[in-house]
Amino acid sequence: MDRRDFVRLGLAAGAVAGTAGAARAAQAAAGNDAILEAGAQEQGAQMQAGKLTAVSLAERYLARIAAIDKAGPRINAVIELNPDALRIAAELDAERKAGKVRGPLHGIPVLLKDNIATGDKMSTSAGSLALDGVRASRDAFVAARLRDAGAVILGKTNLSEWANMRSTHSVSGWSGRGGLTRNPHALDRNTSGSSSGSGAAMAASLATLAVGTETDGSIVSPASTCGIVGIKPTLGLVSRSGIIPIAHSQDTAGPMTRSVADAALLLAALAGTDPQDPATKGIQGRPDDYVAALRPDGLKGKRLGVARNFFGSSTAVDAVIEKELAVLKAQGAILVDVEVPNVDKYNDSELEVLLAEFRPDLEAYLAAYAPHASIKTMADLIAFNDRNAARELQFFGQEHLVAAQAKRGLNDKAYRAALANNHRYARDEGIDTVMAERQLDALVAPTGGLAWLTDFINGDHYGGSFSSPAAVAGYPHVTVPAGQAHGLPVGISFVGTAWSDAALIGMAYAYEQASKRRKAPAFAASVNLKA
Repeated sequence: MDRRDFVRLGLAAGAVAGTAGAARAAQAAAGNDAILEAGAQEQGAQMQAGKLTAVSLAERYLARIAAIDKAGPRINAVIELNPDALRIAAELDAERKAGKVRGPLHGIPVLLKDNIATGDKMSTSAGSLALDGVRASRDAFVAARLRDAGAVILGKTNLSEWANMRSTHSVSGWSGRGGLTRNPHALDRNTSGSSSGSGAAMAASLATLAVGTETDGSIVSPASTCGIVGIKPTLGLVSRSGIIPIAHSQDTAGPMTRSVADAALLLAALAGTDPQDPATKGIQGRPDDYVAALRPDGLKGKRLGVARNFFGSSTAVDAVIEKELAVLKAQGAILVDVEVPNVDKYNDSELEVLLAEFRPDLEAYLAAYAPHASIKTMADLIAFNDRNAARELQFFGQEHLVAAQAKRGLNDKAYRAALANNHRYARDEGIDTVMAERQLDALVAPTGGLAWLTDFINGDHYGGSFSSPAAVAGYPHVTVPAGQAHGLPVGISFVGTAWSDAALIGMAYAYEQASKRRKAPAFAASVNLKA
């Protein structure tokens, strides 16, 4: 498919008007092409059997992006396409034909969140106009790992600008460069953030795999609200090198996919020791562990702590999760009601740490990966936004950027005390304590609330979240679709101690296989409350 074909497809899909027309466009783009909904293993098997090529698979996803993302329902999940995607796919097809297969991701299309550097023709912007058109000097470590694994980087996904660390009144899923990403399950509902585009793209089957990033909730929350699988790995399992940062003490990239099996394959490709990221020196386990964990009996005999202090924010969500607890029990899990202690003791200190790390971490990234950018410092970014307020600040401000600029740096006593407080109450006297005392294999709870109506006047209004304990501790967190309420997805979370990623994947997979709760989106204009 050349550029003219791509434009033609987009214009044809865009001619369809209205909600019913949007739904028809979505269905027409998908047709009976079940391979677009399939996972990496099935797609790879068809390539190996000669029934599919990397080029044809990429072309079909590009056609779906044109019909659904850029026209029709206009999900707006993809901020930029890789102009070299089809060339790369053709090269990988030639390798396969010559007998060289790099692994299970050979020829598989993947979308990367637009804060992950790619040393190619695409921008890496964090959704900001300040970095629009700025090409990274080289690949992020995770992007290089994916290329080595044979994945086809199809493009970049939109995000909440600066990974949702710009304003105290932000609208998740919106960036100055990319606009608003919409929830495929109900177009007037929010995708949550900040990996909004990756979540929506996976729900709408715009690629096989996607990568998001999380500081606190930015993988698991959009995964839950979009009805997909998300994994926030143990801090240090996946390198942070080349990812536009918020805070090194909590940032990590991770998989966002339609199945736990795909998430395990993707995590195996992403994980690895990076000399440029000291946090990865302590990696425990092997990449094969994540795929080997995919066993249908992964819940048998597991003691799961039902974190009751993370219920109660939504009666509709609670009702869904209570039913799913019976599924866990039926698969051999032993359920124990618990409360995660001290979760109220790091609310303020978490923000203190994020703000203190933001400026030095961002300026280090700009120097290393975007040396030609017009902005070099946090002060430059703030000034840019002020100069371009009509576009950048039209809906909300930059209070977090201003607060980060005012912090004294990583040697400040207040920062160091806040970081120690976080680790004490999230790790030692938080997750570690309850799991040791109750002899648990994992904690389970609702991932978060239902997708809210996007509101450019009042900003976001979340309905509860289980993200902070694992995020602040740097521990792994897996969310899996658990059903729906009012037609909106609900996620169930599995959280564990450091380096328990493989174990959590095993439990999440066993639950997924027993429940099969994921539903493809209907691209409805809004929720039908009478349904």
